[in-house]
Amino acid sequence: MPKNKKPAGGRAAKNFEPRYGAKTSYQDRKRRPGEASAGKPGSKSPGHRGHRPEETDAAPKRRWTAQERAGRDEARGIRTHSQGRDERRSFDDRPRRDDRPARSFDDRPRRDDRPARSFDDRPRRDDRPARSFDDRPRRAAGGRPAGPGHLDRVDRDDRRSFGDARPSYRRDDRPARSNDDRPRRDDRPARSYDDRPRRDDRPARSNDDRPHRDDRPARSYDDRPRRDDRPARTFDDRPRRDDRPARSFDDRPRRDDRPRRDDRSARSDWNAPARTAAHDAHVDVVHERLQAEAVQAGKVADVTFGALGLGENIVRALADLGASTPFPIQAATISPILEGKDVLARGRTGSGKTIAFGAPLVESVLRSQAGKRREFGRAPKALILAPTRELALQIDRTIQPIARSVGLFTTQIYGGVPQGRQVGALKKGVDIIIGTPGRIEDLVQQGKLDLSEIRIAVLDEADHMCELGFLEPVQRILRLTADDSQKLLFSATLDREVAALVDEFLVEPAVYEVAGEDQDSGTIDHRVLVIEHRDKAEILTSLVDRDGKTLVFARTRAYAEMLAEQFDDAGISALALHGDLNQAKRTRNLEKLTSGRVQVLVATDVAARGIHVDDIDLVVQADAPDEYKTYLHRSGRTGRAGRTGTVVTLITRQRRRRMTEMLDRAEIDAPFEDARPGDDVIEELTGRQLSGVDA
Repeated sequence: MPKNKKPAGGRAAKNFEPRYGAKTSYQDRKRRPGEASAGKPGSKSPGHRGHRPEETDAAPKRRWTAQERAGRDEARGIRTHSQGRDERRSFDDRPRRDDRPARSFDDRPRRDDRPARSFDDRPRRDDRPARSFDDRPRRAAGGRPAGPGHLDRVDRDDRRSFGDARPSYRRDDRPARSNDDRPRRDDRPARSYDDRPRRDDRPARSNDDRPHRDDRPARSYDDRPRRDDRPARTFDDRPRRDDRPARSFDDRPRRDDRPRRDDRSARSDWNAPARTAAHDAHVDVVHERLQAEAVQAGKVADVTFGALGLGENIVRALADLGASTPFPIQAATISPILEGKDVLARGRTGSGKTIAFGAPLVESVLRSQAGKRREFGRAPKALILAPTRELALQIDRTIQPIARSVGLFTTQIYGGVPQGRQVGALKKGVDIIIGTPGRIEDLVQQGKLDLSEIRIAVLDEADHMCELGFLEPVQRILRLTADDSQKLLFSATLDREVAALVDEFLVEPAVYEVAGEDQDSGTIDHRVLVIEHRDKAEILTSLVDRDGKTLVFARTRAYAEMLAEQFDDAGISALALHGDLNQAKRTRNLEKLTSGRVQVLVATDVAARGIHVDDIDLVVQADAPDEYKTYLHRSGRTGRAGRTGTVVTLITRQRRRRMTEMLDRAEIDAPFEDARPGDDVIEELTGRQLSGVDA
């Protein structure tokens, strides 16, 4: 049995020892082995104040007998139980139930013998004496009313008033009212049921007055037209199939006789209602182009940036960027922008549109601040909107050196990064902001960005922003700028998709394009390779295994990552660029391609309009695009600034017809070639690029 187990019968004693079943003293528990116990088991120790030494010679204590206890109680005058029991009353002394006189139900007074009582014997309410409040005994100060049933009220005259000006109203001043003053119920005129009109006085109505069913004209089933009376009809009465005029497949209009797609005037239903916006969003449509003023490249061959109106500092900054003489699109738009006109410019991808609007924008802001003191925390004066973060960063890398040359400051505002640094730059004060619509609108709603002093607003890749769903945010942003602000729209394909922006914000815009300049007339060589799907991975590895920078486009983010890993396994340095990466990693991967630390960059369409690397000489489309505009912007990543480049698109045989239609819409003539791993066409592409780099 464990020591902490309580013994049966209650709580254990403080010094209880279960092994012996008795209490042990402190001296017994502390005594040395071999010493005798100080007392018997269970007795107190000698040191305790209640200890009594053990009497070894004393006689045992004798118990009292019953006779001795009785004598002791009698001597003390105590009544014993037996004496009290003798004095008690016995059952025999009580009257027995049988001795009671017999009683029956007949001895009780019967209900029928009671005197008859009626309601008339009761005192009527009207016979009661009238009573009023004056008849009640009033209570004097400190007394109680005489008689039961009265409330303990205080006399109103004896109450303590709170002001002498307050009049006292006594209940005794009210006129006495009694129940006799009320009209009695007996004074009402007696009414009986005989006064009501009786039901017997109503005119008698019987069922005979209604039209009888027997009076209706008799009708029988024989009166109905019988089915047998119908004219007999047979299958012979129907026109036979053999009697129809014979038709053959030759009677149908042939496919060759249909009007061609380009011959729009030959269609009779050309004025049919337009398709819905949801349908157009999934169809690659070639919109009507805006009428533009063509600029001949030969006429601007000898024009300089200084002659167009730009200052010396800006001209030197452009020379440092490698732009010593203006391109045709730059020569066409710089002068109208400096004059304050709204401009729409259409130019081939890589033709220098960023400098075309960036240099005159800096010059216009500088002229507007001439003679004024620039304040700390000033609001921006110019706004540039771009559809992607990469494009916004690329525009800033081009415009920032130009703006710093004249003492102006720029900042980038885009999503995917914390806004603390962007808000800090706005608090210090900037002159030009470059960003994406989402983050700009967010800061405006937070009250941290003021667009009311914007004098120039630029939309780069305007048609792409309309396609990505930025049309409504761009409209809201442009409405916050100054009413007379200047609007500039630049894009590689400027068509009716931007009509909503043109109609609302641009006043008599000037539309410019370079005469005779299209995608096919540039310095880009377009090739289409028709391959088997099982050979795709090997062909891709062969194409990118070369010197120089290569950009590969994939449809999905997962495929881009898989291709990057595939190239790494083959010993080719490659990185991926897609929307799942944060902005810092996207910028770092693009910078590695620009600096030459990696040879291949595998990107999705998110990078098609943001990669501005001048020395990319090969673009490979592992997945063919779905729209011709996507093809144009993908291919525009090479052949920039007058350099040569090659675009190779890999398709299967099933997509050959669709690829042909897409190239027709993009106005590009590209040969289709069948290719297998190790074919001469692949070696030709790789070898030609190597020879071009060596030259």
